[in-house]
Amino acid sequence: MLEPRTGRLLVASPLLEDPNFARTVVLICAHGDEGTLGLVLNRPLEASVVDHVAVWSEFCSPPAWIFAGGPVAPSTVLGLARAEPSALGTVFEGDLGLIDLEAPPSTLADRLRGLRLYAGHSGWGAGQLAAELAQEAWFVVDTAPGDVFSDEPATLWREVLRRQRGDVQLLAFYPRDPDLN
Repeated sequence: MLEPRTGRLLVASPLLEDPNFARTVVLICAHGDEGTLGLVLNRPLEASVVDHVAVWSEFCSPPAWIFAGGPVAPSTVLGLARAEPSALGTVFEGDLGLIDLEAPPSTLADRLRGLRLYAGHSGWGAGQLAAELAQEAWFVVDTAPGDVFSDEPATLWREVLRRQRGDVQLLAFYPRDPDLN
């Protein structure tokens, strides 16, 4: 199994029952001795960007919804972007990071190659993610092109599992309720 690091994905095991993370795909945005920060990539909210943060709506990757980034600070909106590094306030990896949503969009528009807005984020304290990995609650996998700004977030969990090697790929077909199988 891969080790967690910035830029990789955490894919929830089908047995993970926490409603905040059931069948989620989380981008690891920061990982170190003090803990881990991530954004859930496949939980669009029924909140359009145009209705809530209209100034950024034309720059968002489809679908232009605000996504639930996780249960931490849900009233805070973060802008995850693929852009020239000079346009990013916080760089996670290469050309991927956070942008300053307080900046006028016109100052960043020509440097953006993808943008998604997240309400809240996911966080694990020191040792917390390691304990969850030991319990096999998560799989750590490499990110593939298209994962971060998938235009089909509803199928991302299944698609990420399907491309893995070995028995992990079989979990893509694990029923939501095995008792009904």
